[in-house]
Amino acid sequence: MARPEAFNFTCELRTRAGTGGSRAVRREGWVPAILYGDDEAPANIKLRFNEVIAQISKGNMIGTLAKITIDGKEQFVIGRDVQVDPVKDQPVHLDLMRVSRKTRTNVEVPVHFTNEDKCPGLTAGGVLNVVRHAVEVIAPAMEIPEFFEIDLEGLEVGDVVHVSKITMPADVELTVTDRDYTVATIAAPSAMRSADSEEEDEGEEVAAGEVPSDQKDGDE
Repeated sequence: MARPEAFNFTCELRTRAGTGGSRAVRREGWVPAILYGDDEAPANIKLRFNEVIAQISKGNMIGTLAKITIDGKEQFVIGRDVQVDPVKDQPVHLDLMRVSRKTRTNVEVPVHFTNEDKCPGLTAGGVLNVVRHAVEVIAPAMEIPEFFEIDLEGLEVGDVVHVSKITMPADVELTVTDRDYTVATIAAPSAMRSADSEEEDEGEEVAAGEVPSDQKDGDE
């Protein structure tokens, strides 16, 4: 459950707001953004396009701690929303939330699986069926885990991995606490499932072809 180092975005204040101002910012190689939260007034800012693209490609834009510097003041932030152009598939606007050491926030933390080679169910041909690729938690904004690890060692075909298998840090808690929901399962190989299905079908056909006992008695 490593905690990633905060990326430092190049950031400047925007002098023009509105659609026209945003278009001008994009032409100059920036992405317009709004900065809010931490009991301060919202601010119109802009981030370097190439830096934003790089972090999006790494999956480090939403729910990940980052840093910006405005007028010489360093500020920690978390990406909350990325608006994307539906045609060009490029970011056109960002929502960033200011955070501090007292801030706790809801985030989705990715789940990684380890020791797949030591999982009897997988080595026998089973399939890891991931139900949830991320788990939503409430965590200190300055210490959001980069990912959670789940150890698959010893699991057999048919075993279910529940969220309780994840060891949470003392300062991190699940948002869903009323049930131990499924994160993944070790599913049977498709060939095994097909064989089982065929056996069931054959059993049904035999049952359908049997002559009821009362009819047998009547024919004798």
